[in-house]
Amino acid sequence: MSFHTIIFDLGNVLIGWNPRNLYNKVFATPEEADWFVSNIVTLDWNEEQDKGRLAAEATESLVAEYPKWEAEIRMYYDRFHEHFSGPIQGSVEILKALEASGDYRLLALTNWSAEYFPWARENFSFLDIFEHITVSGEIKMKKPEPRIYEHIRQAYDLDDFSGCLFIDDSERNVVAARAAGLESIRFVGAEALREELTARGIL
Repeated sequence: MSFHTIIFDLGNVLIGWNPRNLYNKVFATPEEADWFVSNIVTLDWNEEQDKGRLAAEATESLVAEYPKWEAEIRMYYDRFHEHFSGPIQGSVEILKALEASGDYRLLALTNWSAEYFPWARENFSFLDIFEHITVSGEIKMKKPEPRIYEHIRQAYDLDDFSGCLFIDDSERNVVAARAAGLESIRFVGAEALREELTARGIL
């Protein structure tokens, strides 16, 4: 297959993200931090903000449910930038190589709060490489909802997904994209991604 469009996820593909990066500083042991992230500030809770819920509303709701953990819950967004470990350099190098080739439309599809995505734009200049970034919180739908893939197909003026390739670290997002007809790679590391792209004749 000949490819013309590459669609990247951002978190944990191009930018390292894990709330444990913050909570490992807050709790005495990694086990305590892991319990808190797994049971209180969960991925499901976070994804409601990715779908458009305001951080303040989400915080107050969670504090009301778990008042014992109020201070730690409020840290989630008060110290949001501490979730991030920075660019995943090998992936950024791949993105820059694709840009330099001039052969592909480079797009992004990310689950990210609309309130907090401006911080990413300010701090990761390589995001300017993308023709467009679809942010879940801005359109109020998120991966792996089938409708978000249809949204990008229409928004990017794609007749269908033939010639398109999607890269995401989440297995469920990859499965949903494939079900929508979008060829996808599950990201497990920059070197493996490079090998996958080379095998497809992209790099």
